[in-house]
Amino acid sequence: MAHIDSVTLEVTDLSSARSFYDAAFDLGDVLHLRETDAPTSGFRGYHLSLVAAQPGDVHALFDAAVAAGATVLKPVAASLWGHGGVVQAPDGAIWKVATSARKDSAPVPRTIDEVVLLVGAADVRASKAFYVERGLTVGKSFGSYVDFGKGSGRVGFGLYKHRALAKDAGVPPEGSGSHRLVVHGDLGTVTDPDGFAWEPARVSHGG
Repeated sequence: MAHIDSVTLEVTDLSSARSFYDAAFDLGDVLHLRETDAPTSGFRGYHLSLVAAQPGDVHALFDAAVAAGATVLKPVAASLWGHGGVVQAPDGAIWKVATSARKDSAPVPRTIDEVVLLVGAADVRASKAFYVERGLTVGKSFGSYVDFGKGSGRVGFGLYKHRALAKDAGVPPEGSGSHRLVVHGDLGTVTDPDGFAWEPARVSHGG
């Protein structure tokens, strides 16, 4: 089964981006950074989710990101499904920090249980077919949302309707230019229907 090994964020200031992620999330070799001057504006069509075990971890991760320079898009709040908030990193990437737990049950270590990439699709059905044809297995699928099985990968992956994903992130849906994101997995070198680029998995550590 196809899977995602890591992601690369393309940034304009490599040193500053490294400093931010080291202080905020410290994702190790699940996250790489690459310098670029590719034009981009508005919503880039995706967000990355950090799934934690309990609300305390969510608050700790969220607060660390804000202290490191992130902009708050949605403050951490309780909802029907748990707790979560959204920030935008100085490089422009959007990060959602969330948990399905309603209360803390242990000390708060500020750990991350899972990283999930959600891509906004113009046509969810067409994008779903693209990935299924290339070996991704559908775990859940309903309406405008598709969750692919993680398999042996280290990053979860799903599709969401573009406008709905922007609303979930707390930003307007309009955007243009580069996504400034590269997905590393075993699909080879391909570009999906929404312009998201895949490259072979990386094995080196760090940015």
